[in-house]
Amino acid sequence: MPYKTLLTSLLLTLVLGAGQALAAEDDEIIAVVNGSPLTEEDFQAYAKLRIGVRPGPNLPADKRAELMEELINRELIYQQAMAEGFDKSPRVQRMIREQIRNILTSERIKKLLDETPISEAELKRIYQEQVSQPAAMEYRARHILLKTEDEAKQVIAELNKGADFIELAKTRSIGPSAVEGGDLGWFALNQMVQPFANAVAKLKPGQYSKRAVQTKYGWHVILLEQTREVQPPPFEAMERQIRSVAQNQIISDFIADLKEKGKVEIKQP
Repeated sequence: MPYKTLLTSLLLTLVLGAGQALAAEDDEIIAVVNGSPLTEEDFQAYAKLRIGVRPGPNLPADKRAELMEELINRELIYQQAMAEGFDKSPRVQRMIREQIRNILTSERIKKLLDETPISEAELKRIYQEQVSQPAAMEYRARHILLKTEDEAKQVIAELNKGADFIELAKTRSIGPSAVEGGDLGWFALNQMVQPFANAVAKLKPGQYSKRAVQTKYGWHVILLEQTREVQPPPFEAMERQIRSVAQNQIISDFIADLKEKGKVEIKQP
């Protein structure tokens, strides 16, 4: 069993020990280790820690046996650690306090979200405000990158005489896309540097720039090949992310209220 998983398990046992002891009166006892009972709830909690979900009745017998052995091994180590006074170590005490803070914080947030249901109307409002915008435009273009304006003017002169843009890009461009005939693929204007984006926006499909465009990379001659509209994703595809946005806002408002009512002093180191 990995050390970090074992350590976390021990800490959770220390933090939740009292609650589990009370539950043992009603819960099925499945093992007794040096006089201390382990219950089915203990097993379920440990199994969830190990495999991420609470195991149901379809858990294979060999997997249950494996987890059961781990649970007993953990209990033996836990009891030995307690007998040696590890729970009194300042370092361990700090770790326990941190775990208590994490657990209580998590439970309080869970209660907050349970008490603040989010309606579908609210989710759709957020979708309309943050996701459902008019269709965005994407562009597919090629370019020939050159070191100087004079070189760029020479390339434009050759294009004006009927030269093939792709072949010129392969032989004259100094950019990494030269091997692909200057192909830049599909992009939104905000993905490109401003002078380049402005030049692309003024072109129609099939047109190339009649003036060289200067950017920090050099001088560009640009050919716009295609444009297309990109529709925003549907509400159904975004509902989970939108719900997270709404929940984060609920939590932020809750924290802001606590700060307003409370008093926070930050001590400079």
